[in-house]
Amino acid sequence: MPADDRSERVRALLDSVRAEGRTSLTAPESKILANAYGIAVPGEELARDVDEAVAHAARFDGPVVLKIVSPDILHKTEAGGVVVGVEGAEDVRAAFHRIVDNARAYAPTARLDGVQVQELLPSGTDAREVIVGAVTDPTFGKVVAFGLGGVLVEVLKDVTFRLAPVDVDEAASMLDSIAAAEILRGVRGAQPVDRGALAEQIRRVSQLVTDFPEIAEVDLNPVIATPRGALAADVRVILGDRAPEERHTYTRAEMLASMRRLMQPRSVAVIGASNEPGKIGNSVMRNLIDGGFAGEIHPVNPRADDILGRKAYKSVTDVPGEVDVAVFAIPAAFVAKALEDVGRKGIPNAVLIPSGFAETGEQALQDEIVAIGRRHGVRLLGPNIYGYYSTWQDLCATFCTPYDVKGGVALTSQSGGIGMAILGFARTTKTGVSAIVGLGNKSDLDEDDLLTWFGEDPRTQCIAMHLEDLKDGRAFVEAARATVPKKPVVVLKAGRTAAGARAAGSHTGALAGDDAVYDDVLRQAGVIRAPGLNEMLEYARALPVLPTPRGDNVVIITGAGGSGVLLSDAVTDNGLRLMEIPPDLDAAFRAFIPPFGAAGNPVDITGGEPPSTYEATIRLGLEDPRVHALVLGYWHTIVTPPMVFAELTARVVAEFRARGIDKPVVASLAGDVEVEEASQYLFDREVVAYPYTTERPVEVLGAKYRWARAAGLLGGGR
Repeated sequence: MPADDRSERVRALLDSVRAEGRTSLTAPESKILANAYGIAVPGEELARDVDEAVAHAARFDGPVVLKIVSPDILHKTEAGGVVVGVEGAEDVRAAFHRIVDNARAYAPTARLDGVQVQELLPSGTDAREVIVGAVTDPTFGKVVAFGLGGVLVEVLKDVTFRLAPVDVDEAASMLDSIAAAEILRGVRGAQPVDRGALAEQIRRVSQLVTDFPEIAEVDLNPVIATPRGALAADVRVILGDRAPEERHTYTRAEMLASMRRLMQPRSVAVIGASNEPGKIGNSVMRNLIDGGFAGEIHPVNPRADDILGRKAYKSVTDVPGEVDVAVFAIPAAFVAKALEDVGRKGIPNAVLIPSGFAETGEQALQDEIVAIGRRHGVRLLGPNIYGYYSTWQDLCATFCTPYDVKGGVALTSQSGGIGMAILGFARTTKTGVSAIVGLGNKSDLDEDDLLTWFGEDPRTQCIAMHLEDLKDGRAFVEAARATVPKKPVVVLKAGRTAAGARAAGSHTGALAGDDAVYDDVLRQAGVIRAPGLNEMLEYARALPVLPTPRGDNVVIITGAGGSGVLLSDAVTDNGLRLMEIPPDLDAAFRAFIPPFGAAGNPVDITGGEPPSTYEATIRLGLEDPRVHALVLGYWHTIVTPPMVFAELTARVVAEFRARGIDKPVVASLAGDVEVEEASQYLFDREVVAYPYTTERPVEVLGAKYRWARAAGLLGGGR
């Protein structure tokens, strides 16, 4: 059907449903949508009376399914409105009357349009029941879903999600993203399903909801997939109550222009600056001055002439020259008036430290400052934040403790408490950062703006973000997709418990809990999702250290058999692949280890070996081009003390890097307290090492591999 004709037909139908005050389509109406978009359904007819039902059933070759058709009965099975496998005129008549009687008993006032007579779909070992659907997610908008269907859908919840629309390749990837993917490929003698037909059903549903945003949910359940095709046995369509609100957006150029002046300011004004120790305005001023910020610092306070040896101004409008950033350290009630002054002054950025806005129920006050900022073209960071650090500018615009270790990691948090945890971790681990930014209520500036900036910032090598929500999931995904090919993006999404227990009109809606959608969509965007705060911070610290792998072959070299087993488990758990050691490499390893050791993979050199054995086997792993990454398991012995192991490993890795051979090397150190110093020594020399854990070094390596695949650097990308 031509696209214009299709759109007109669907539009007319949806308008008529709306005109009747309904939000759900009947089965015949849903079939009109399915036919318009080429969504494959079985043959079916609407019977207004029992004689029509008998006539329709006779035209189908074999048994049929009878279903009640009513705009007032959404869940037909619950109403006793479905009978499967009906054959012969007598059985059709009996089933028709039974369905109608059940429906009237279930909903006495419901309008009954008739009974749908549908050909019975294939069953047996080669038929698989799956679900294809779409739902409107509050964060990401239209998402399409696929998973096991029928009675299994809400029991196993084996469903995957993607942003709609999807192309055929993305739809096909969904077939492999569920836990039960092997069932679709054919097991125990069953034939594989028609993957092309199934992917096409997903694609067409995604296009339907994209073209008509007022469609809130679509449910094809079950879809019967066989080696010969895929047909939707039941199509359910639900309309939304209202159109989604348009969000004010900024172009990429606008984001970069404002973020450049925020992160690289030449002049900062502190509104609410104070001489009184203990005041936020005093702390911000001290941090800016003591931190060595080379730009201009202008205190603003109507009751002071001088603050910390600098001339104070009654209003920000009195400050001479251009100002790039205004940092607010005044109570919430006075922010709006001062923000008007900031706007009149032409300052492009306001950093709103004060609390007392939406987080305390004062949504109207927050809406007011957003409107002021938008009217004057002022971007707002916050409110309710600890401020921000831009270390390469020696800028500490915060009331928290200063931090000045420069490096390549940009860290952001929506929570002040998490921000302080980030600060403490960075200090303890000596992590070099390019920026630490608080987002708070995200009244305006959010993760999209920061990703856009840090993606272009040559000082930033890795971005790690703690977030509780996203204002605009699609904008975040767009920014992430532009950033991931250049550098890793790590996200800690708080609130992983499903919020999908809300009332939903379809199976798809019930399954689309917030976290399930976040998990799949973030993966689709190429983002590395961290399971916890410590993991997020460790990934951020380690990923810039590890070189990008050039292949999938991982080799474990260990001095302890027990560690080798645990490291092998960790490799599998993190989606990595242990290399199958070819005979020549196996023989080469055996030449360096005792007879009671074990080659293969892991390579077990045993615990009593001298430093030379560690060095020889590490050299062999680095030298062989078929090996792409090394996992080292060290066991503390007097024969090879921890620092001896650390020094030889760092020396060998550095030597190979100087020769242009730079492979990821991670190490797990088991032993007494000396392994802590040895691990730090290795980390400082760009070998990722951890004491007392076999899991963490492999988790970090797995994160690096996930990013490399998402960035298209290993093949089999996003």
